Amino acid sequence: MGKSRKGILTIVHKEEIAEGIIRVELVGELVKEMDEPGQFIHIRPGMGIDPFLRRPISICDVNLEENKLTIIFRVEGKGTQLLAETPVGTEVDVLGPLGQGFPIHHRQSGDHALLVGGGVGVPPLLYLAKKLVRQGVKVTSIIGFGEKNQVFLEDELAFLGTVYVTTIDGSYGYQGLVTDLFPQVKKWNVLYSCGPIPMLKAIQHLFKEEEKEGYLSLEQRMGCGVGACLACVCQVNSSEKKYKKICSDGPVFALEEVAL
Repeated sequence: MGKSRKGILTIVHKEEIAEGIIRVELVGELVKEMDEPGQFIHIRPGMGIDPFLRRPISICDVNLEENKLTIIFRVEGKGTQLLAETPVGTEVDVLGPLGQGFPIHHRQSGDHALLVGGGVGVPPLLYLAKKLVRQGVKVTSIIGFGEKNQVFLEDELAFLGTVYVTTIDGSYGYQGLVTDLFPQVKKWNVLYSCGPIPMLKAIQHLFKEEEKEGYLSLEQRMGCGVGACLACVCQVNSSEKKYKKICSDGPVFALEEVAL
């Protein structure tokens, strides 16, 4: 597990990149710790006591040379709305990096990784893809959205490898689910995925009879973000433990480990 601590980051850029989807860039010394793809930060939206809880947001991209962090989130409630309205130049309170990221250190040059993301589960795949490509790993991405105006990060992922885009209504890319496109990708060595639980469950079901190496990143509401409050436990397929904490044991788990 990487180091985690609290720090102040400054918002240096903010833009809406798809309908209700906000990209924010922040800079600060804390970014130096964020070299593991798949981890997340716990960010305090505003300086008051309402909302009281921090918001967990996955790390989308990191520039260690510039101490710059990119996060992408959907505006869904009071916390994310407040964060989306925070002006450029504002300092924000951040705890992180948190959690267990995607394991990539054992990957070898020439491996082929299949990255599968749905909606706001797509952002952590960008930093992952960059790390894998630097290790000589071939990357193919399948990303799914509801409709055309919700699509984002297609160009960034296409710079790193082949990208397939699906939309439920067929308004852009292939019509259907991300799993519909699995036959398009041949001979991959490992799968990394992040997105809604039904999507992850479908992926798990597809490969439960095969000995495929895969990792799923779970999205979940959290309280403390460090494993103390037990607000984000998930059931696991283990004879020793029935539950694990998504914030500190995850959010990334082996494909067969979690009971979705």
